[in-house]
Amino acid sequence: MSAALTRRTRWVAGSAVALALLFAGAATVASARGDGAPHAPRTPSAQSADAGFARDMAVHHQQAVEMSFIVRDRTRDEDVRRLAYDIANTQANQRGMLLGWLDLWELPKTAPEGQGPMAWMPGAHGAHSTHGTDHDGALMPGMATRTELKRLGEADGRQAEILFLQLMTDHHEGGVTMARGCAGQCTVAVEKRLAQGMVEAQQSELDLMADMLAARGAAPRP
Repeated sequence: MSAALTRRTRWVAGSAVALALLFAGAATVASARGDGAPHAPRTPSAQSADAGFARDMAVHHQQAVEMSFIVRDRTRDEDVRRLAYDIANTQANQRGMLLGWLDLWELPKTAPEGQGPMAWMPGAHGAHSTHGTDHDGALMPGMATRTELKRLGEADGRQAEILFLQLMTDHHEGGVTMARGCAGQCTVAVEKRLAQGMVEAQQSELDLMADMLAARGAAPRP
């Protein structure tokens, strides 16, 4: 990989971590004091976009952390390992914030009975009950299937790098869709700001991953 691309990897990854830490402090204080949009309920309901996004993005982030730890052990490429570490660190921190909000709001971390993933975002994949259906573990936009995670765990070297970058590209695209949904529908101001920050940070990482794939003679999946 070129020196310029390596520097860009470090800059994007470092910026994502810094953004996560910035929101971590502000979000905890603001959410604890009920910082919301004008005229919004102090505490969101279990069926609200605020609660739905917090629940679903926590699950979505957990898979990104899992994939990052898998590829860390499947390649020696320092740029991929650095990107994976920073994605894991950033998204683990954000996941803690999202679950912490649910605790502060005294809301369950699972969807209400009969409500499937993404029900808070009309028209999204999985917006209705998932009873009787099986998406091979991919319950939300961009999530990898169990089969794909197994393939990643069995790959090595460049093959693992390419598959990780492709899967994480899909994952980030799905995450951006979800975050944009919250930015438009959520009512808690600090959560809306976090969602918009996710859009910007993950879009930067999408551009970086496209460059990293091209450097390996590959491209994002159709």
